[in-house]
Amino acid sequence: MPVSPHVKAFFDEPTSNATYVVSEPGGKACAIIDSVADFDPASACIGSAAADRVAAHIDAHGLEVAWILETHVHADHLTAAPYLKRRLGGRIGIGACIADVQRGFRDIFDTEPGFAADGSQFDRLFADGDELAIGGLIARVLHTPGHTPACVTYLIGDAAFVGDTLFMPDSGTARADFPGGDARTLYRSIRRILALPAKTRIFVCHDYGADGARPVAWETTVAEQRASNKHVRDGIGEEAFVRMREARDATLGIPRLILPAIQVNMRAGELPPQAANGRRYLKIPLGGF
Repeated sequence: MPVSPHVKAFFDEPTSNATYVVSEPGGKACAIIDSVADFDPASACIGSAAADRVAAHIDAHGLEVAWILETHVHADHLTAAPYLKRRLGGRIGIGACIADVQRGFRDIFDTEPGFAADGSQFDRLFADGDELAIGGLIARVLHTPGHTPACVTYLIGDAAFVGDTLFMPDSGTARADFPGGDARTLYRSIRRILALPAKTRIFVCHDYGADGARPVAWETTVAEQRASNKHVRDGIGEEAFVRMREARDATLGIPRLILPAIQVNMRAGELPPQAANGRRYLKIPLGGF
């Protein structure tokens, strides 16, 4: 039987994001998955309240951070990974295809000449099948693209951390219309996740309470997803999914924080370098009129 790691979730209401602290039973080592930095777009101020709640839990339980993990480059919140690394230690990891995401966005945001689109801003780039140690726990990385090219799932004992690839069963699946996204690829990644043992716990990155119909939730199982996910339950084939996903994506607006989030998150959470006047700037690419 796979080990069942201890999982503590921290739900950030402004971004509807769940951050996880995953620790070995009876041990001190832990990993932080999908952290959040506070960001006010009106004032362009970045804060640490959400990250401090995570850090307080780690300090209170005497845990030691081995890894600060990202499931992908998030488009709806800024990561707190560098802040947590400076405060608690650990290494920042993400899927190796982050380089594809960086290449896709460096021209959109007109990054500085020295910007390296090779993932080197992160401490570790994970390929499909890679393993990492969290004390006595061994985590396995599954490359699960479709929402973005760099999406990964972290399988830690009986727990799978799927990022935005899957939502709770009554909310369905992630969009696939961001640069590098693909509905067909997403379907195949999801079927790979749903091929895990039925009792595998699935922890999602976001929940919106089914538009207010129920309290927010972030934990489900492979069995529940296969039985009742409204987009990919058993019996829904690839072609039907692709038609649904592409039609639905065509109706969706862009996330509120996508412009600051991607610029920061593709740099492992660091801000762009200072301009000549000593200030740092995020850019807003303009469309047509």
